Amino acid sequence: MYAMASSVSKQIREMLIYEIAPKFTDTPLDVQRKTWEVMGAKTVLPERIKVEPVTAGGVPAEWVFSSESASDRVILYLHGGGQVMGSCNTHRGLASELALAASVRVLLIDYRLAPENPPPSGLEDAIAAYRWLFSQGIDNGRIVIAGDSAGGGLSISTFVALRDAGDPLPAAGVLLSPMVDWAIVGESVTSRAQYDPMLTKQSLNDAATWLCGDQDPKTPYISPLYAELHGLPPLYIVVGTDEILLSDSTRLTERVAMAGGGVSLEVWPDMWHVFQFFASVLPEGKQSLEKIGAFIRKNFVCHNNTDSH
Repeated sequence: MYAMASSVSKQIREMLIYEIAPKFTDTPLDVQRKTWEVMGAKTVLPERIKVEPVTAGGVPAEWVFSSESASDRVILYLHGGGQVMGSCNTHRGLASELALAASVRVLLIDYRLAPENPPPSGLEDAIAAYRWLFSQGIDNGRIVIAGDSAGGGLSISTFVALRDAGDPLPAAGVLLSPMVDWAIVGESVTSRAQYDPMLTKQSLNDAATWLCGDQDPKTPYISPLYAELHGLPPLYIVVGTDEILLSDSTRLTERVAMAGGGVSLEVWPDMWHVFQFFASVLPEGKQSLEKIGAFIRKNFVCHNNTDSH
């Protein structure tokens, strides 16, 4: 199905191992945050992309879109970073690539981060932004919630919380290398450690400490792998073989399927955590986003064939 890893991917892997990862290893949280913000500020967006700041239900956010973006179809995007770092600034590039791939607007939110704002602060912000979209006249069948890493886990928590509250659910969900188990007990944490160019168990443990504090890491709204997962919208999960969070994706897929949900898992060989981050230069990242765009467009169409609101 896939060709051998591209030469570009090998160059990026070297950069991750020797230049990027060391900046986030055994480093205080405030330093990691600043480092990522500086890197994010250097991102060059595609020429067609426009960015407009907005407040979405009290949550700072940005519209990211192009002239080809359908005005009534939206991806609500929840950025990664362990729910302890990351922002619109760090993820504007990825949001831009998604907007182009799916021909929709992306609402990228700056949800509150732990440890200053412990769970469920970020979840509350995601729900507020989703409900705000309704106030803007956007039907739930025209909304997809997407996220990477911890933002992927937060996306699942958002689906569960919306379901529990009786809210109409979005058309679909897209999860890029989701982190859904803050107990960090997946077998790939050990079995894929030698292949992962970015993450280590120690880096996950540090993030878990900052995020969970005194809360049980298996709290369902924090680690949605332990939630009741029935009644969710169709999910598309993408992960790489070379990441220690591979088991989060495989276990989540199994649990959603067991609960009767529609879920598709795509595992990319020789790829690392959220490889789509490099889609502007990485062939595999671009191909993955094209598939994600097709999934999103398909589920908008399918959902709109029914009474969705």
